[in-house]
Amino acid sequence: MTKRRLPKPSELKQILRPKPIVLNPTERRLATAHTIADLRMLARKRTPRAAFDYTDGAAELEDSLRRARQAFRSVEFHPNVLRGVSDVDTSKEILGKRSALPFAFAPTGFTRMMNHEGESAVARVAQRNGIPMGLSTMATTSIEDLAEAAPEARKWFQLYVWRDHKAGEDLMNRAWAAGFDTLMLTVDTPVAGARLRDVRNGLTIPPALTLKTFVDGAMHPSWWFNLLTTEPLTFASLSQFDGTVAELLNQLFDPTLNFDDLDWVRQTWPGKLVVKGIQNVDDARDVVKHGADAVLLSNHGGRQLDRAPTPIELLPAVLDEIQGDAEVWVDTGILSGGDIIAAIARGADAVLIGRAFLYGLMAGGERGVQRCVDILRAEMTRTMQLLGVRTLADLKPSHATMR
Repeated sequence: MTKRRLPKPSELKQILRPKPIVLNPTERRLATAHTIADLRMLARKRTPRAAFDYTDGAAELEDSLRRARQAFRSVEFHPNVLRGVSDVDTSKEILGKRSALPFAFAPTGFTRMMNHEGESAVARVAQRNGIPMGLSTMATTSIEDLAEAAPEARKWFQLYVWRDHKAGEDLMNRAWAAGFDTLMLTVDTPVAGARLRDVRNGLTIPPALTLKTFVDGAMHPSWWFNLLTTEPLTFASLSQFDGTVAELLNQLFDPTLNFDDLDWVRQTWPGKLVVKGIQNVDDARDVVKHGADAVLLSNHGGRQLDRAPTPIELLPAVLDEIQGDAEVWVDTGILSGGDIIAAIARGADAVLIGRAFLYGLMAGGERGVQRCVDILRAEMTRTMQLLGVRTLADLKPSHATMR
C-alpha cells in the first residue's frame, strides 16, 4: 500500500507558481517564440499572404533555397570536452571593426511592407546589439532617415548598378555622406528571377486592394491599419514606380553589367567594398583582383537562379583560392545560431541573415527583430559551449564537417 499524506503549504507554494502576467500583447506573443521557425509561424499568422510570401518564397521550384537549408542540416559537429567554457566570446572582427556577433542584417527590399516599422526598427536593433546592418537600394526608408534613426549603428549600403551610372553615383555619395562605411555591390541580378509566389499573388508596390487582397486584409486588419495610417509605402531611393515587382526589377537591373562597372564602383566608392552574389571560384578570384575587400558567397537567398550553388558548400574551395586576400562571407539558408557557428567553423569571416530577422519583424516589429537576435545569440553561445570552444577563433573546420 502506498502511504499518503497531505502536502505542506510550503510544498504547494513551490509548485503553484503562476507565470508573470505580461500585459503587452506583442511581448506576450514573442515570448512563445523559442526558435526562428517559431517566429516564422507567428509572422505567417500576422501578415497578409502576398507580403509573407515575398519574404518566405524563392525562385521557380525553390530548390536553391531548399538545398541551402538542407546543406546546413547536413553539417555534423565534432565537440571537444573538458575545455572550460563558462565564458564565451561571440564577437568577431568584420572588415576591420569589431562586431558583437559574427553576423549582420542583410539588405532587404520592401521592408516596411513586412511591418510598418521597417528598416528603422532593424537599424535600432543593430545599434543596440553592436552588429552591422545593410540598407538596400530598394529599401522603403531613405539613406538619410536610416542614419537619423540609428546614428551609432554600423551601416552598409547595398547597390544595384543601374543602367544610369549617375543615379548610382548619387546613391553612393549620399551613403558616404550619411556615415555608411561599406558598399555591397550585388552582381547576381542581370535580370529578375522568376519568383512565382509573387506572380501568383499579384504583388505590387504599394499593394493593390483587389478582391483577393481585400479578403486577406479582413484577416489581418492591424497590418492594413498600420499600412494606411503611416507614411506611404514607396521605394525611398527610387523615383515613384507603379507596377509589379517583376516589372520594376526588369527595368532596374542591367544585363550589360560587367567588370568595367565593378572598376567604376571601386574608383567611385571610398570605403570598403563587398561584392555580393558570387557563386563560383573563378568569379571570387576575379572580383578580388578588381578591388573587392570581401566576397559574399550568395545565391540571393534562392531568389534568382534556381538550382544555384549552395554557398556553405562552395566556401572551402573559395577560401583555398582567395588565400586571405579578402574576407569571405556567406548567406542563404541560415535559420539558427548553429548554422552561424557551422559557417564560421568552416572558414567564413561573417554571415548575413535576411529571412530570420524579417520573420521577427513581421511577428512583432522592432521587438520581434530583437527576439530574433536573442534567439540566435543564445543558440550560438550554447553551441560553442557544447563544442568546447570559448571564442570564434577557436573554431576549426574539424568542428563542422559535411555528412
